Amino acid sequence: MKQRLEREVIAMRAAKELMDGDYVNLGIGLPNLCALHIPEGVIFHSENGALGYGPLVMQDEVEKADQHYVDAGARYFTPAPGMAIFDLVISFAMIRSGRLITILGGFQVSEKGDLANWNTGEDPLGGTIGGGMDLAVGAKRVIITMEHTTKDGKPKIVKRCTAPLTARKCVDLVITDLAVIEVTPEGLLLKEVAPGWSAAEVQALTEPRLIVARDLKEIEL
Repeated sequence: MKQRLEREVIAMRAAKELMDGDYVNLGIGLPNLCALHIPEGVIFHSENGALGYGPLVMQDEVEKADQHYVDAGARYFTPAPGMAIFDLVISFAMIRSGRLITILGGFQVSEKGDLANWNTGEDPLGGTIGGGMDLAVGAKRVIITMEHTTKDGKPKIVKRCTAPLTARKCVDLVITDLAVIEVTPEGLLLKEVAPGWSAAEVQALTEPRLIVARDLKEIEL
């Protein structure tokens, strides 16, 4: 069986999409790993009311943890000069302003950029949407990080989402353990593939037709 990218590597590749001066909100789970690889000058936003905070507290740094500084993913962070703390009303006004980039996880992404990321649809009581809907429709750029297929091998990039939708036509870029795919008006553009994988092999695990970029290359970090 061919090797796929580890979750840490997916996060590293997603972090490459950010640059000095960007404001970014990271979703729970895989997107939160991006915090370990964010370039200098990127400004963190947490939907529970924090902006411009410092690095996350690692497991071997518990002495740095402060109960007052916890992000929306329940991870402790360190204060930084100029950091702001505010209420949810102000936080969601920022989210809806179109100034943030968000990196989120996903259960399914459709060929039109529809996103399903809060409930698989198998459990009507499972999952909570939280701020996911606001981030999906309010951010200026939406990047999705996820595995390319489910545990039983079914495509997570589909023609039409069957899981409950978070938002329609909101996704700009999908980064998986097999590929980097851009959502364009013409369709899904395959820009990068995991080392050792071909475009045909990625297509075989993707439900909608992929447009192969002329400059297709292997994923680089």
